[in-house]
Amino acid sequence: MVKPTQRPQSPNFSSGPCAKRPGWTVDVLSNAFLGRSHRSRLGRDRLKEVITRTKAILGIPESYLCGIVPASDTGAVELALWSLLGERGVDMVAWESFGSSWVTDVQKQLKLSDCRTFKADYGVLPDFTQVDCDRDVVFTWNGTTSGVKVPNADWIADDRQGLTIADATSAVFAMEMPWPKLDVVTWSWQKVMGGEAAHGMLVLSPRAVERLERYTPTWPLPKIFRITKGGKVDKAIFEGDTINTPSMLCVEDALDGLKWAESIGGLPALLGRSQSNLKTIEDWAERTDWVDFLAVEPITRSNTSVCLKVVDPWFVALTAEEQAKVIKKMVALLDAEQVAYDIASYRDAPSGLRIWAGATVEQTDMEALLPWLDWAYAQTKGA
Repeated sequence: MVKPTQRPQSPNFSSGPCAKRPGWTVDVLSNAFLGRSHRSRLGRDRLKEVITRTKAILGIPESYLCGIVPASDTGAVELALWSLLGERGVDMVAWESFGSSWVTDVQKQLKLSDCRTFKADYGVLPDFTQVDCDRDVVFTWNGTTSGVKVPNADWIADDRQGLTIADATSAVFAMEMPWPKLDVVTWSWQKVMGGEAAHGMLVLSPRAVERLERYTPTWPLPKIFRITKGGKVDKAIFEGDTINTPSMLCVEDALDGLKWAESIGGLPALLGRSQSNLKTIEDWAERTDWVDFLAVEPITRSNTSVCLKVVDPWFVALTAEEQAKVIKKMVALLDAEQVAYDIASYRDAPSGLRIWAGATVEQTDMEALLPWLDWAYAQTKGA
């Protein structure tokens, strides 16, 4: 196969940290609030601006709290699990590695006795009709390592008694969030908006706030998980104060991403860019005989972390170890050509490719990438 000549202008297709927004340069950080306390008035104002712009772009209800917490999405999820669970039984729903890790934490670290799990293999969703929303429910909105997302929240009862806790780190800003159905939503700056790592976002519904103010877990809470004071939610955390010291360089970068989102048309534009990238991949996969989506049902295909499997009989006949070597060679070829970086499937997932298709990726770059995938596969198969 002839080597393509057109390369993506940005070869960054990693699923986290993700590509910076188009036109980004380090100069956008020149006004970062450095050398000053983040607890000063100006420091808090900058942090509050992130929260305010985030709520406006996402359409988060005014009655919901939104704050910045430590340790990325992982910290935000753990904070929610350790602070909220234990009052009633919990249903854990998982179909990929990160969802499975939350199951492990609840069962082996919190050691909740009344914990039901609903799991599925990579590529498919569990049966959500079995989930009882009068219990607490923990799930990932988008399976970052499986490329399988929840298509809707119809399964969540409006009159539920339990809390719904959604790890939405690769979904927020790329997929519609039905806020009335969700009580806790978490994500990180380094995913969909291409921000820098180590900071998480936490959204709480009034129902979640009521739980925090009524219920105290039996286990001790580390300092970075404590968001109540004197039996009340510490509202300062959701107004620009933070539990620990944030990086103001990262804050400035997050603000730049939010301002870019506003400049292109807000959430509808972000969703449209991501869907266009997915459609580009879908059209290519439809006419390509060696590859297919890992997601079995089209409606569940992620439009951010697009996971692909190789269906060529030659590849399928290989052992798992041999398949992994083929993918490793493909990825190395693409890396050497400076066409695509970091697009191998997650280490726990079936051998394949994982391509980030969020809004910070230009559709022209996605179009330029796909012929290179055909070339790399042909080169590897012919070796």
